[in-house]
Amino acid sequence: MLTGKKGQIPSFDELPYSAFIREAQLVQSPKRPDRPAPLPFSGATLWRMVKAGTFPKPHKLSERVTAWKVGDVRAWLEGQQAL
Repeated sequence: MLTGKKGQIPSFDELPYSAFIREAQLVQSPKRPDRPAPLPFSGATLWRMVKAGTFPKPHKLSERVTAWKVGDVRAWLEGQQAL
């Protein structure tokens, strides 16, 4: 398992392209305002974008676990910078 400083989960920038990241680590949460997130919008917006096909679809890792591949999210972010 990957761990960052003091046994914490590494930041998005430290994760390998092949890693998976869950919604809680992708979007800013009002419950954790001190934790930086790579996406500047809410979880509801994330799911609307997935449904509209404007954000990569997540992978279903188990019955209750859905996550995005870090490489897919980084590619999307780079594409947004090009616009």
